[in-house]
Amino acid sequence: MRLSKYLFHSLKESPQDAEIESHRLLVRAGFIKKLAPGIYSYLPLALRSIRKFEDIVREELNKSGAIEILMPMVQPQELWDESGRWDLMGKGLLKFKDRNEHSMCLGPTHEEVVTDIARREIKSYRDLPLNLYQIQTKYRDEIRPRFGLMRGKEFIMKDAYSFDVSKEAALKSYELMFQAYKRIFKRCGLSFRTVRADSGAIGGSHTHEFQVLAQSGEDQIMACEKCDYASNIEITPVLRKVSEASHSGKAAESFETPGLKTIDDLAKSLKVKAEGLVKTLFVKGDKGEFICVLIRGSDEINLVKLKNQLGLENTPELSSDHEVLKLTGANPGSCGPVGLKIRTFCDQSLKAIGDWVVGANKDGFHLKNVKPGRDFSPAGWGDFTRAVEGDPCPDCGGKLNSHRGIEVGHVFYLGDKYSKSLKANFLDEKGQSKPAEMGCYGIGITRTVQAAIEQNHDKDGMIWPVPLAPFQVYLALLDINDAQTVEAAEKIYDSLTKNGVEVLLDDRDERPGVKFKDADLMGLPVRINIGKRSLAEGFVEFVERRTKTQSKVSPSEVISKTKQYIESEIAKSRE
Repeated sequence: MRLSKYLFHSLKESPQDAEIESHRLLVRAGFIKKLAPGIYSYLPLALRSIRKFEDIVREELNKSGAIEILMPMVQPQELWDESGRWDLMGKGLLKFKDRNEHSMCLGPTHEEVVTDIARREIKSYRDLPLNLYQIQTKYRDEIRPRFGLMRGKEFIMKDAYSFDVSKEAALKSYELMFQAYKRIFKRCGLSFRTVRADSGAIGGSHTHEFQVLAQSGEDQIMACEKCDYASNIEITPVLRKVSEASHSGKAAESFETPGLKTIDDLAKSLKVKAEGLVKTLFVKGDKGEFICVLIRGSDEINLVKLKNQLGLENTPELSSDHEVLKLTGANPGSCGPVGLKIRTFCDQSLKAIGDWVVGANKDGFHLKNVKPGRDFSPAGWGDFTRAVEGDPCPDCGGKLNSHRGIEVGHVFYLGDKYSKSLKANFLDEKGQSKPAEMGCYGIGITRTVQAAIEQNHDKDGMIWPVPLAPFQVYLALLDINDAQTVEAAEKIYDSLTKNGVEVLLDDRDERPGVKFKDADLMGLPVRINIGKRSLAEGFVEFVERRTKTQSKVSPSEVISKTKQYIESEIAKSRE
């Protein structure tokens, strides 16, 4: 491909709405173009990388026995009502009505649709196991699209769904896909971790995320420094040893705390550590129920754990200041559990505190010597806080360390969550009708492509892993008006192309410095510089983008050197 005939324009300035480097670079290098918040056009360079990743995904999934299909992006409300998710998915579901006033949505995922296919096509156990997948555009009405292709309203996703006769068989299908995912991300040349995770709105009892490690990642991962344990912080258990403290027996007593609105303010005033105080929080659960949660002053609440341990359908939201005032009669900072008429839950770490200090539900006042069970009745105790670095590993007791990650894949064991509600049944060997056991498996195609850049870049631009690079070689023709230089460049271009190497020939009428900057920005794995002066001395320049290592190579040897480099990099990703 010749750059002079290609759709390519680089930018010197970064877009104002870009918050992370991969977003800035994809826009500046002419890979994507914003149409509206969270909606992007994929320009030729981006599309080539996307298609390469799709090819890797297809190859590995086909090898694992999955079968490709393509399902409608428009889905009727009736199908979602059967699964109970029309309202559960909330405002994230992009809904509309057709001209006949039928309610529809643009598919954010396809559990309902694929289960509808299964209930029509699967008749008996002889039709199972079955694993169907597609690569398709999805739609989610994100309230705050950000980070380019990382969190958009429209994106490309691979989703797969397995159907089996039993839980045992379904977990075997899960393991097949789990291993296929590991091969897929390894082949992309990415550094990633598999972590235990929460199933979210998809549901299911067994799930793992695939996280590409990057400092700008939205997700926090807690990983053991001794064993292979890793989990999303949303579900990481806090297993600190707690020595239960005794209470003094004194009656609860009110005291003034004017102007003390935070735990830190209260700790300084009482000359104690924040971990020795009780933080009172309020959340809004299912059907508008308000719940009080008590944790140590030094900890942060974990809303996903709260949802799971209380059996809530949705992740609860922290209450607003206005809601807290209405519930307690006091503003945040002066609230506590005593006298409340709502369910109150206590974090297990609070057992280490003897006499509690809590808000008195009167502005500027607190209570001391408070004792749970005497002064108020907890509805339950549990693990409701976020883990921190240094907490013990739940598998081996080692030390947990914190990492940032970008979720690029997620696998779920669903059981009969969808097959039962949508009546996707099969006849077993005894002729009895049973719901199929399901799994679902997603990969963010466009998200992974951007994550590769977030993990692989420097101050000058992108550094593409060879398997995902839109082209493998950037051939910089430095003297376009010199006939011998042009002839040599054309010869190398033709030879590399005939040898299966993907080459982008920069034949633009631009200064060498412009071409070098665009080459670094674009980040193709190899740059070959062909100039009049170097040819006169019998060599061309071979530059490795990742290391910026430069070497002088004769025109007759550059083909074999390039092939060897590309093949070596691809082989590393398959090891």
